[in-house]
Amino acid sequence: MSTSSAPASSPAAAAPPADKPPMSNLSQRLIFGLIGAALLLGSVWYSAWTFALFFAVVQVKMLLEFYRMMRQAGYKPAAMLGGTISVLLFASVAALTDFRSLANHTLPASVSDLQQLRLLAAGLIVLLPVILILREMYAWPRENQPFSPFANVGVALLGLLYVSLPMSLLHVVAFSGTGYDYRRIFALLFLVWSSDIGAYAAGKTLGKHKLAPKISPGKTWEGAVGGFVLTLVVGYLLGYLLPELSLTYRLVVAGVVAVFGPLGDLAESMLKRSVGVKDSGRIMPGHGGLLDRFDAFLFILPVLAVLRLLWS
Repeated sequence: MSTSSAPASSPAAAAPPADKPPMSNLSQRLIFGLIGAALLLGSVWYSAWTFALFFAVVQVKMLLEFYRMMRQAGYKPAAMLGGTISVLLFASVAALTDFRSLANHTLPASVSDLQQLRLLAAGLIVLLPVILILREMYAWPRENQPFSPFANVGVALLGLLYVSLPMSLLHVVAFSGTGYDYRRIFALLFLVWSSDIGAYAAGKTLGKHKLAPKISPGKTWEGAVGGFVLTLVVGYLLGYLLPELSLTYRLVVAGVVAVFGPLGDLAESMLKRSVGVKDSGRIMPGHGGLLDRFDAFLFILPVLAVLRLLWS
């Protein structure tokens, strides 16, 4: 009598190999957040030139993200021209600060005073509205655009005022009477991060009352208070990093960051909701675009620049 039986199946035949699980969103945020923070801190720490190069690229990318969202809403801003003006504006503000003394020691004499750069930037900025209107005259009428051609001119100019000019004011923060001081940018970053962390922790544990439900439903008054308190604590501790700054000045700066940082974030949230996008870009998986990462700076830096002038 035959006793044959079906051959035993091997484990490989019994079940297909399991696919490698995809990286979770939290893991993506953590990994790319650490990489971005290392690149940011390293550029700021290494030299004034790497600081300037890093943030020149950042602010141009932020501007292009703003223009991309405006195109999503149907506008047609002059992105390439705006980006060029943005770089020149960033360099011009640098030329008006103590960055000029650094250029005198590291650049050829023919360009060290940056005078030609400032004149070029000033000329382009003065002529920019004319150039933008001539662009619209050349392209008129545009297909599938219900807006006035002057709306495109306004959006192009708004991007420079909303993004490029505030980011250019980083030079005012970074340079003291003795030249470039990376500690000041570190201090600003620590304050902004502490505001975010404090608001997130307090909002998650205590948050009940919505701060601006129509703009950002996740933000609460409890979170705002938590961010404010932690930012003041970090402002106090910054005395170990910047002992030459008075406690009063550090606390005032911390208060500016704690108040105007969340307002900058709300402004960008309103912008994204108005054009129907979730993130300004996709440069960092899990983090959105650079405008999402540095939106607080757009409200903080103008106030800090005015504070610096008044305090001096």
